[in-house]
Amino acid sequence: MEKGIFQFIWRYSKAQQLTIMAMSLCSFPFLYMALELPKHIVNDAIDGKSFPKELLGFKFDQIEYLLVLCVGLLLLLIAMALFSMTINTYKGVSSERMLRRLRYQLYDRILRFPKRHFQKVTPSELSSMITAEVEPLGDFVSYSFAMPMIEGGTMLTILFFMISEDPILGLAAIAMVPIQAWLIPKLQLKVNLLGRERVTRARQLAGRVGESVLGIGDVHTNDASGYMRAEVSSRLGVIFNIRHELYKKKFFMKALNAFLSQLTPLLFYSVGGILIIQGDLSLGALVAVLAAYARFTTPWKELLKYYQRLHDVRIKYEQLVEQFQPSEMLDSAIQQQRPETIQRLKNAIDLRQVSVIDDGIKVLDDVTFRIEPGDHIVIVSDPGSRDILAHLIARLVDPTSGSISVGDTNLSGLPEAITGAAIGYAGPDSYIFDGTVHHNLLYGIRHAPVADGATTDERSLIYEEALKSGNSVDDIDAEWVDYGSLGLSDEGEFKDWLLRIIHAVELDISLSARSLNMGLDPEKNPELAESLVQARQHIAAQIDENPENAELIYLFKFDQYNANASVAANFVFGEPVNPEFEFKTLGNNPYVRSVLEECELTGRFLAIGHKLAETVIELFGDLSPDEPLFEQFS
Repeated sequence: MEKGIFQFIWRYSKAQQLTIMAMSLCSFPFLYMALELPKHIVNDAIDGKSFPKELLGFKFDQIEYLLVLCVGLLLLLIAMALFSMTINTYKGVSSERMLRRLRYQLYDRILRFPKRHFQKVTPSELSSMITAEVEPLGDFVSYSFAMPMIEGGTMLTILFFMISEDPILGLAAIAMVPIQAWLIPKLQLKVNLLGRERVTRARQLAGRVGESVLGIGDVHTNDASGYMRAEVSSRLGVIFNIRHELYKKKFFMKALNAFLSQLTPLLFYSVGGILIIQGDLSLGALVAVLAAYARFTTPWKELLKYYQRLHDVRIKYEQLVEQFQPSEMLDSAIQQQRPETIQRLKNAIDLRQVSVIDDGIKVLDDVTFRIEPGDHIVIVSDPGSRDILAHLIARLVDPTSGSISVGDTNLSGLPEAITGAAIGYAGPDSYIFDGTVHHNLLYGIRHAPVADGATTDERSLIYEEALKSGNSVDDIDAEWVDYGSLGLSDEGEFKDWLLRIIHAVELDISLSARSLNMGLDPEKNPELAESLVQARQHIAAQIDENPENAELIYLFKFDQYNANASVAANFVFGEPVNPEFEFKTLGNNPYVRSVLEECELTGRFLAIGHKLAETVIELFGDLSPDEPLFEQFS
């Protein structure tokens, strides 16, 4: 990664920065005319004497001349608003592209971190850095180069106008600028240092919260919740103290800056008033200078804010580079290089004098052995060394010394496109990703898109923006399963193969049980919903054709009570789809109670309940409460 924020911005958005500066330069003449015109409105139109006046070959009386100048000022204001809208929109789009690029680069580097580095940093810290800590950099990116030129040019334009009206007032306008330019950066430096410490402490807090989630079992079993609360409270207290000190310095600086800014209008009123009384300055000129100064303070404040943000952003970017640049990071070519033909690894695996050092500790020392094709091996060792050795063969860890080769090929130099297709690894640290079971089942064979997705205007726009932002342009909705590499011809064969795999690893029973407890949204899965309805109709037809099978399945019928289902299931005619009709609370549902009353069933159900209670007491009344029979009784 680029070491400095400006190198990063200039490398990837040089054309956009130059475009923003060019558009800003074009707006300065309109700004000057918008400052000049109010003076003519006051002096020439409102306070003017000789009429009619000639403008662009036309003659106007006083009111017409005033209205023409006001319309001209209106057009200038519209033009400036259009410039502002266009420039800010372009800046916003450029900023988002750069922010997207930076986040993508940081995520790409996480995928190339050495596995042992994740012992030093928690997932929550990395997530926080990519999301929250990168966010402030986005706004700065859009104006990093253009802001000094835009705001500085605006200041110079306004200053040139004020000096042209009266040099004394022009000098009064910039009287406080040197003091602010010297004092504010000194105060800002202290604020930035506090801000840097706050970011570090907040990141550590995020890491501790993440550890609490991952280790919640240890917290409960060891009664450590009180200690954990105290520790988090202490960390929050440190962050509070830093913020308190930061607020004091930050708002003292703002108050001082505001006070110095308010001194300049006082000079205008005193010096300008004397000049008007002495006849050396017109009232219109003073009004125009005051209006110009009101605009002069805005770019000056923006420049001060830019300087404040510059140091803050520079610190945050340097911290990100430091965190996302660990030693021994994988070369990007190992993940991105994809040969046209994926060669299969069929030769023996040789480990020659392999050693692994982790945090200065040698966890493997001089390991040498050979695995022939077709061999089944068992690693007899302590769990730590066994896992490291398995990680070495799976290429999750690289050896510190020695070599691992497959035939004549060094395993460490092969791209993941080859090792990912040739090596399968299932260990205790394997992860179930958020998503469907189908997504996780196919995760190990989705290496690269093998067919393009549907081409639409929306997809074309997504592709174009991804390209401009330096992101991956692969279509996530494309086909990612290469049936040919599995020895299959089409999706139908693939589904049959997948079902055989599910049966082979004995997942069929658990997946069937899981599916029976899941809801189905017909709008999201219309084909599956239609297939289930057809399957139901097919089963019903089979029962009609073969009456001997009728006792195998008991269907719900509107005019019959299903003795194989509970009373509640008969009430709702199957499984409830509305939380109000859950079986556990069905007896308290007002609507159900009203139906029971209307059908005169309340008394019958109470009688059944009383009779059941009497029977239970008669059968089990003499048994102790801890009798295991109760656990078997429904």
